[in-house]
Amino acid sequence: MRLLALALLFALISTIARADDSVQVLNRVGGWFKIFDAAFDPWTFLVPDSDNQRVVMQRKNLVAGPARRVLVVYPRKSSAYDVAMTQILTDFAAKPLNVTFTALHYANDVARGDAVAAEIERERYDLVYAMGSESIAFLHARHPAIAVPVVSVCAKDPVQLGQMNDYERGSGSNFAFTSLNLLVEVQLSYLKELRPSLKNLAVLVDAKNVSAVDTQSRPIIAGARAQGIEAFEIAVRDPVNAAAELTQLLPPAIDKMRLSDPTLHNSLIWITGSTSVFAEIAAINRHADRVPVLSVVPEVVREGSDSALLSIGVSFESNAQLAAQYGADIMSGKSKPGDMKVGIVSPPDIAVNFKRAADIGLKIPFRFLESATFVYDRNGKPVRLRGQDVVGGS
Repeated sequence: MRLLALALLFALISTIARADDSVQVLNRVGGWFKIFDAAFDPWTFLVPDSDNQRVVMQRKNLVAGPARRVLVVYPRKSSAYDVAMTQILTDFAAKPLNVTFTALHYANDVARGDAVAAEIERERYDLVYAMGSESIAFLHARHPAIAVPVVSVCAKDPVQLGQMNDYERGSGSNFAFTSLNLLVEVQLSYLKELRPSLKNLAVLVDAKNVSAVDTQSRPIIAGARAQGIEAFEIAVRDPVNAAAELTQLLPPAIDKMRLSDPTLHNSLIWITGSTSVFAEIAAINRHADRVPVLSVVPEVVREGSDSALLSIGVSFESNAQLAAQYGADIMSGKSKPGDMKVGIVSPPDIAVNFKRAADIGLKIPFRFLESATFVYDRNGKPVRLRGQDVVGGS
């Protein structure tokens, strides 16, 4: 028993050491590439470039079959990309594919991006993940005839962005798309169920986040107005100073809502997938008065008070799971990228924070709770995470 205990202790220490080594390696890249604990242990991380713009991830436990090489193209750093990459690594660690990942940061530089595209062709990677709307837009616009399969991840709706003609057919090329968006009619049906007499909808967005404006702000505003709802955009112009701008923009927006809804009982604030905006959820809550703050991003609903009240959307995790399956199907020969329809997560990911709901006296429809993936109780403590009840939760 003593030998077994020592062996287990040694294994635990070794795991911690391996994780610490990985953290030290990743600290060299300046923050553009991060992952969470769930993905560390199955992978070895290397930073071979002197400019620290490339990270190589190799499986520790190799599996049978041909070696596959996957390139993940990053346009910039983003907490959303951290979540997505963690999920992709976690999913592939459980798949019987002998895969090596390389993440490459091109910093939204056109010349560097073109060099990445040339490397993709020259090295003949087995698959490319275009991380974020900017990466897929760049590759699709400048390199539409690329000879390597490309799958989008953590990117907005390709139909609304003009990258796909519709949701019923594939691209007919080497591009396969997944979407972070829900269809507008689905979003509005949930909002009207929450507030049947909805009068006002204020949509928060980063004006410089073109994909969020084009696929998440303008469509829902148009859809809401078509139903007689006063919908309008609150646009942050300087993402670096988003909190200060929101402090200035929200009070007059609330006053505008009061003109038609004095009690604010039939008004909502809707946060788009603009990282610079949803990162300021605490500032948004401070100035929202009694208007429920909702988000298209499930990750904005979290433990405690610095949380959106409700989210109806697609989580970065769910989208990355779908993208991982798309990539695995392509590499295993089950699917061709040009035949794959736009990958849309359905039903939506719903997250609820009952503390925020209690603060303003909002009742959540039972259907929302029944299908919610993330639930936080009246004290803001988690009782359901990723669809699993939390042991010891309320």
